Amino acid sequence: MIGSRLPVRRRSSRVAIATALAALALFAGLPAASSPAAAQQTSFDYRLAPQRIADGVYVLIGSTEDFSPANGGNIVNAGFIVGSEGVIVIDSGPSLRYGEQLRRAIAAVTPLPVVLVINTHHHPDHVLGNQAFPPATLAALPGTRSALETEGEALLENMYRLTGEWMRGTETVLPGRALAAGPLEIGRRRLELFVLAGHTDADLAVLDVATGTLFAGDIVFWNRAPTTPHADIAQWLQALERLERVPFKQLVPGHGPVATDAMPIAQTRSYLAWLERTLREGAEQGLDMTEMLEQEVPARFGTLDGAAAEFRRSVIHLYPAAERAALRSR
Repeated sequence: MIGSRLPVRRRSSRVAIATALAALALFAGLPAASSPAAAQQTSFDYRLAPQRIADGVYVLIGSTEDFSPANGGNIVNAGFIVGSEGVIVIDSGPSLRYGEQLRRAIAAVTPLPVVLVINTHHHPDHVLGNQAFPPATLAALPGTRSALETEGEALLENMYRLTGEWMRGTETVLPGRALAAGPLEIGRRRLELFVLAGHTDADLAVLDVATGTLFAGDIVFWNRAPTTPHADIAQWLQALERLERVPFKQLVPGHGPVATDAMPIAQTRSYLAWLERTLREGAEQGLDMTEMLEQEVPARFGTLDGAAAEFRRSVIHLYPAAERAALRSR
């Protein structure tokens, strides 16, 4: 809980400025140093291993690291649902290579064709595998398509910068089919679509009705600090309340392990509420951005992967609006 003034851990202005510049990367820091995982680069093999978590439901769990040449951008949870007449893919991954390898992973499970590829939102780790799938199968909310039209090339360029050769040949491909809230039956599989907002302006969650599996997209993070480049925290908290009312049996977050309860929703809500309060109180107390960048993440969130870095990025993304709101209230 924040007292009368946010505690500031003093450092030199040069260090603070360097921290701010590092945080300016839209979705991740600069490419990480080489690690044993970098050996994957020789073959550019994501080593995708679908996990069956329910009847006909498979997930591919990504790393909870930042984007880097070591992981090729594979920090996302993708999935697919096998109906009796076709396959529904939930998010296509961060690159053409990923999309192609995802198609091969699906083919190893079932000979049925992919009939729908759902982009849950427009962030690059969820959509840049679109190119590997038939254009007629690509689907998203109209707001997701609009955001990709506006920002897609910049997001693609950033991914090339962050992950290098993993992106070779990757282009932005827009989803052509517009999705809407409500029931959807395809491939002889019944889904329920939930139109939300908060992580971006257009977020989609997908419930497989037969198994109660909820693909929550990036509305939910689990044991990983949420990313906020397009966030509206108030809307995001409302979206979490909506998902908590969904009668799911298991939950696939956008990032982090699969859960069988609502703990990921509670954790995401708790982190976002703390973040919103911290930014608001800092602005009300007149702290400048350098001082905000020096704040420490509380111990209860310090164990989340990426917590310190994501907090700094969130300050860059969100603090100017908090300062404007504080000025208006005076």
